[in-house]
Amino acid sequence: MSTYENRFRLFSSVECEGQLYMTPLNFIESVTLNEPRSRRGWKSFTKKELDKVLSDTPPVWKGSSNLFRNLRERGAISYTEYLFLLCILTKPHAGFRIAFNMFDADGNEMVDKREFLVLEEIFRKKKDRKEVADDVQRLEEQHVDEKTETTLLVHFFGKKGKAELKFEDFYKFMDNLQTEVLEIEFLSSSKGMPFISEEDFARILLRYTNVDDVSGYMENVRHSIPDEKGISFEEFRSFFQFLNNLEDFTIAMQMYNFAHRSVGQDEFTRAVYVATGIKLSHHLVNTVFKIFDEDHDGKLSHKEFIGVMKDRLHRGDRIEINETEVFSNSFQCE
Repeated sequence: MSTYENRFRLFSSVECEGQLYMTPLNFIESVTLNEPRSRRGWKSFTKKELDKVLSDTPPVWKGSSNLFRNLRERGAISYTEYLFLLCILTKPHAGFRIAFNMFDADGNEMVDKREFLVLEEIFRKKKDRKEVADDVQRLEEQHVDEKTETTLLVHFFGKKGKAELKFEDFYKFMDNLQTEVLEIEFLSSSKGMPFISEEDFARILLRYTNVDDVSGYMENVRHSIPDEKGISFEEFRSFFQFLNNLEDFTIAMQMYNFAHRSVGQDEFTRAVYVATGIKLSHHLVNTVFKIFDEDHDGKLSHKEFIGVMKDRLHRGDRIEINETEVFSNSFQCE
């Protein structure tokens, strides 16, 4: 049983006609917590009961960065959709444009339900090529067909499944999902304030890496940034958008011939902008340098930064936010 399947089963809480589903709240918890908040058994629904639950799903044009938090228990996400959503969290928008266009047969920037189900399978297979063969065989009976409605299918294609999905709406959905998870991560440290400390930012960055000496990095921040200015959510979000473009940034570093030598803050900022179009604030870049500049030479090496960030990007799951306040705060959004 694959890592992804194990995690899906661990967090799913709904069963319908022999298939397991996550609720929107289950999904949010699966990418922000180490373990489920409660370990209750699966709640069984008939198809009619599940359809009633899905009737609360808003249309895609009413989507927002609070969609999953607002729906909470009122929804169903299949295993394939779970893998698809994980892909969205760590992929740059440009990659989704390419995938979307592959299935836009007539070039009108619209995808119907059948095309989307094929698109979803592509993302599932790309998520883990090594484990996908076993998953296909083991979960063959659980794969959703066109007659089984889910939150995403109703959200994208309406209750009758006849609507078509525009790329603009799909793009907005992806952006909203990434923003929603980042907001929860940010709120876990900000406790309702508009800023998090530089130390909290470092802690979040290193949370899912294989770094042995986390305390050493934290000491770098404490000693090199004695006067806290704070990191805003927009700065926080821009940095993680950049991380989703890490591959393009690595190529840019090679073109600049920076891959084998250290770079300064101006060179780093320019490379990020050229590769991704994202402008990082001077304070954010300075904070990143203070975190990863282990030898205190004012420069950043490929080893010091790229290696650690690839750990985080390839972690597969977002886990281990150890707070309770963020859920009580963020789920008040309507």
